[in-house]
Amino acid sequence: MKITDNIKHLIQMTLAEDIGDGDHSSQSCIPDSARGEMKLLVKQDGILCGVDVAREVLRQVDDSIQMEQFMHDGDAIRKGGVVFKLKGPASKMLTAERTVLNFMQRMSGIATTTHKYVEMVKDTGVTLLDTRKTTPNMRVFEKYAVKVGGASNHRFGLFDMMMLKDNHIDFAGGIEKAIDAAINYQKAHGLDLKIEVETRSLDDVRRVLAHGGVHRIMFDNFTPEQVREGVQLVNHRFETEASGGITKETLYDYAATGVDFISIGAFTHQILSLDLSLKTVIC
Repeated sequence: MKITDNIKHLIQMTLAEDIGDGDHSSQSCIPDSARGEMKLLVKQDGILCGVDVAREVLRQVDDSIQMEQFMHDGDAIRKGGVVFKLKGPASKMLTAERTVLNFMQRMSGIATTTHKYVEMVKDTGVTLLDTRKTTPNMRVFEKYAVKVGGASNHRFGLFDMMMLKDNHIDFAGGIEKAIDAAINYQKAHGLDLKIEVETRSLDDVRRVLAHGGVHRIMFDNFTPEQVREGVQLVNHRFETEASGGITKETLYDYAATGVDFISIGAFTHQILSLDLSLKTVIC
């Protein structure tokens, strides 16, 4: 993962939240001169994610901490494996411990779940997408984890794509008015963003096809049979996406409809963190 200034800042805020005015537990019982070794143990099978983030956490706490890395993001990991070993000031490694684990456990959990979904539909040609249902200030890490798991990112935020959802359409006075307003807004502001429109029925799909002006049509809360009919109506004139209420049990049925994309909010908002542990190496 490329560690940008923004990521450095987010990690800095996370450390500040945890450390406050000092790691008093470590400072009280471990001399500053004490050095030691720790290792990151895998306690649950999955897909690894977040090693570069962990490295930056350690650097910010104490740049003298050394990491010997054995596994990389995207690797399939097994219970009992060792991801990396650390050497350095004992108290500083303990100060960094929970922040390292919080990032890596969640990111690895997302990558693991995403990978399972991707494997289920790999023979269909569909592209699985995440959503904006992310943890505040964790989006860059969570969306990266989705990519490590083998899926793709939808828009990052409100600024890099126009998505006209049901509420936009209702407030605008209808699908056609919403599309026209979006096009005119882009012209007025010199923007060149893709426009996606949400449809709630096959009749909505027909209205979008008649009107045009978009790049992608979303079938929201459609059944697999309705998605299949929608895909046939669109007939490759626009990209197509299925979304809403799609579970692991129904995923393949949706993927087999021929739809281009399936967006799954559960990648980031219904995740169990992967079990990892940072333990002292006893010599």
